[in-house]
Amino acid sequence: MKIHNSKKNLFLALAACAALALSACSDDNAAGSADAESDNPNSITMSWPRDIGPMNPHVYNPSQLITQSMIYEPLVSYEEGGEVKPHLAESWTVSEDGREYTFKLREGVKFTDGSSLTSQVVKKNFDAVLANKNSHSWLGVINVLDKIEVVDELTFKMVLTQAYYPALQDLAVVRPVRMLGEAGFPEDGDTSKGITEPVGTGPWVLDEYKTDEYAVFKRNPDYWGESPELEEVTIKIIPDAETRVLAFEKGELDLIYGEGVVSMDSFNYLKETGEYTTDLSDPVATRTMLVNSTSEKLSDLNVRLALHHGFDKQAMVEGITLGLEEKADSILSSNFPYAQEDIEAIEYDVEKAASYLDEAGWKLESGGAIREKDGQPLELELIYDKTDPIQKAMAETLQAEWSAIGVKLNIAGLELTEQIERRKAGNFDLDFWYNYGAPYDPHSMINVVAEDGWGVAEAHSNLPMKTELDEQVREALASTDETKRQELYGTILTTLQEQSVFIPISYMKKTVAYQNNIESFEFPANRDEHPFNDISVSK
Repeated sequence: MKIHNSKKNLFLALAACAALALSACSDDNAAGSADAESDNPNSITMSWPRDIGPMNPHVYNPSQLITQSMIYEPLVSYEEGGEVKPHLAESWTVSEDGREYTFKLREGVKFTDGSSLTSQVVKKNFDAVLANKNSHSWLGVINVLDKIEVVDELTFKMVLTQAYYPALQDLAVVRPVRMLGEAGFPEDGDTSKGITEPVGTGPWVLDEYKTDEYAVFKRNPDYWGESPELEEVTIKIIPDAETRVLAFEKGELDLIYGEGVVSMDSFNYLKETGEYTTDLSDPVATRTMLVNSTSEKLSDLNVRLALHHGFDKQAMVEGITLGLEEKADSILSSNFPYAQEDIEAIEYDVEKAASYLDEAGWKLESGGAIREKDGQPLELELIYDKTDPIQKAMAETLQAEWSAIGVKLNIAGLELTEQIERRKAGNFDLDFWYNYGAPYDPHSMINVVAEDGWGVAEAHSNLPMKTELDEQVREALASTDETKRQELYGTILTTLQEQSVFIPISYMKKTVAYQNNIESFEFPANRDEHPFNDISVSK
């Protein structure tokens, strides 16, 4: 679709205004504490928008994936091209029926307290996860995991209730299936209530920590694998994106890395200075709007389709991400397995959007600004992560665009934890949501469509074909027939697209900007892994 220059300039102006507003924030969020400064030349300092949290490998927010992955390691690792390779487990075999996986652990792996990695410790970790199974229902392998059996000191067996084709991919994720040392468990073994200390086998050890200010990680001197080049990583907590950029320009940060950690305007600015190295990853996920079909006004497919047709996705993506992200016409980008190549895009069409709303009974009276039905205004709320400048700018743009079709959109910036809790409680109309990326997808994305507990399945529960959709998801995950599995994925993704319960916006990419003292950087294949093991700095 051709974008008129005037409209494109409007979106660029909106993005610029958002960036200026952020840069006008007070210096109360200045870049960290002097206590976090390091004199070690073989170290780097980067920023993160949130505190690292309690570093519990078996729970979720507020613990941060990037730092959890520094301390805790998986049984298998996810590498480029989707290949699953040995990690803490040096080998494994799978039974013919796909229900038993027998793993052999590496010899000589130590936790940071000096204790050994054994089958008994692996079982204790899985038992802790299974004791709180409902909290982990989004991860398919947990739903079909029957038990862990200890065979000997270094051999254990994972027994499933049924075949589940992506079991190994699920074991590569950052949480909740990474290994905590025995010293980290509370007396009753229930890690859902907390851990005593972050004891892992990973290449990094938490050395110093000040809540909401900084965390310092030292290289693990007794690491079993190849040690990182760096000796120390300091992570400063800087909630404001523009303050983060100012700290980088002052040389207080060596690295800005992640998703949504700076506005695209700022990223392009850093790129165009020529003073720093910048890069973009391949698509890691789809920036999507989750539409709650249980909301009375959104239970009507015509209203959902009107919203989908009612904003200029191409202009919004170009204006806010400055073309660094690509417009998403489907829920999965083409670099993911089972992504559809022939999906019918739902294009921008204001007349069609208005027609759908008319058909749904939402009328715009002469001279009126908001459509009404049975005396009620067509008023909706979109919640977003207030620390994410891209979400904020997109929310403001949608507010303006949908007003043109008679929809009043209220937008609410929330702390991430509150945003997630409201999603899980179904207390929202619209919410930004992302599929999980590698190594989770596409299987984890469709699993969460069927499994309650995370807000997505619940948001889809009003679909007339929900029962059939859930059955298709479970059949796909258990299928050992590749052709049948491909067919099922196609059906599932088509249904979600046609029902507009996910509205894909753009394909997200990680950004990185770093100072000239950094000599090497690689984006991890696993979306949630930290990048520090492969970084080196000039001496």
